[in-house]
Amino acid sequence: MLNHYVEPESQIPNKKLIHLKQALIAVVRMDIEESPPGSAREYQVRVRSLIESSYDKVADEYPLTETAQLRLFNEVEDEITGFGPIQPLLADPDISEIMIYGPEQVYVEKNGKLEDTDVKFENSDHVMRIITRILAPLGRRVDQENMMADARLPDGSRVNIAIPPVSVDGPSITIRKFLESKLTIQQIIKLGTMTAHMAEFLQACVASRLNILITGNTSSGKTTLLNIMAASIPDDERIITIEDAAELKLNQKYVVRMETRMPNIDGAGGVVTRDLVRNALRMRPDRIIVGEVRSGEALDMLQAMNTGHDGSLTTLHANSPRDAVSRLETMSMMAGLEMPLMVIRTQIAAAIDLIVHMERLTDGTRKITHITEVPRMEGDIVTLSDIFKFDQTGVSSKGKVLGEMEATGLRPLFTTRLEAAGYKLSGEIFGV
Repeated sequence: MLNHYVEPESQIPNKKLIHLKQALIAVVRMDIEESPPGSAREYQVRVRSLIESSYDKVADEYPLTETAQLRLFNEVEDEITGFGPIQPLLADPDISEIMIYGPEQVYVEKNGKLEDTDVKFENSDHVMRIITRILAPLGRRVDQENMMADARLPDGSRVNIAIPPVSVDGPSITIRKFLESKLTIQQIIKLGTMTAHMAEFLQACVASRLNILITGNTSSGKTTLLNIMAASIPDDERIITIEDAAELKLNQKYVVRMETRMPNIDGAGGVVTRDLVRNALRMRPDRIIVGEVRSGEALDMLQAMNTGHDGSLTTLHANSPRDAVSRLETMSMMAGLEMPLMVIRTQIAAAIDLIVHMERLTDGTRKITHITEVPRMEGDIVTLSDIFKFDQTGVSSKGKVLGEMEATGLRPLFTTRLEAAGYKLSGEIFGV
């Protein structure tokens, strides 16, 4: 449980304590606006100094213990320079997600499991002020015309926001934290997400310019895996990334990051993923990476893959590789073109080389459960061949999922493409 209010360590009534906090915030903000400091570090030091000096003036009226003072100062500082009551949660490296529903429900995900906190907001207006602080730097907003928004924090954490009446009992904020230290492929091998053989195979596939679809359910680790796999793209290639909220952190030299945009208050100026995919084709890309396909842009992505833009990567919500193919068909139909289903399936079979499926298991762990080749069409069906597969054998008495990730013994039909790119993988990798 995470502490927020200092009531137990003082004799001040809670309402009076909240009034003190609000007064300190108002005084410090006014002083900062009149004489803004220079650097971010100077700003933080100045804020802290103003908080302490402002409290000293009213300390007799609001007596607090030293510990209570420190907590109050931290809360005021978080309100001015950070994101209010949730700032300590954002700073906690063990927390992967933060979920807020109304002013009094704040809970987190730790190690794949939900946990309550005792963090609270003063009221719904307080939550809305934090929402405004998140959205304002991005030029986005929520109001009665636009009641939902996707955004990101300065550190890259992904944010989803919904306000009443869509969110019935109060404003909702869901934050999926971005890891400060980017995971490497060696680290996720140690975590058990994949085996060393799977990692070697995927690195070869990315470097050999195969078109790869990463699929999985919500919070299964698709974006994290996309980041890791994209690290295998050679440094001399031009990469265009397209996302709703820019999360990908690529270290290559020639990276162009593009982000969708909501329409303005007049309904103009909106830019959707499909617009950016089309525009990316005119930007001389060596690789196109789409953070996630959700709609008609799926067809544009397939056409790009089929017209010389090999090595593209994207993610998709799906429950299995087979389900991913069905979802691609459905989303391609959403493009508004009256194309026969067989034509769409032919494009999928020709465009996608590999599907990598992630799952968040019941014990909270994330694993690659399928690495599946998309080899051809047989009749009117897109065929799939598992190269690697996770075989769950049971659950331990402590709730841990038991099973093994193994090669199926099949070599992919695109092995010749890997060899042409200089990757001659041994039979041991494929279990033969």
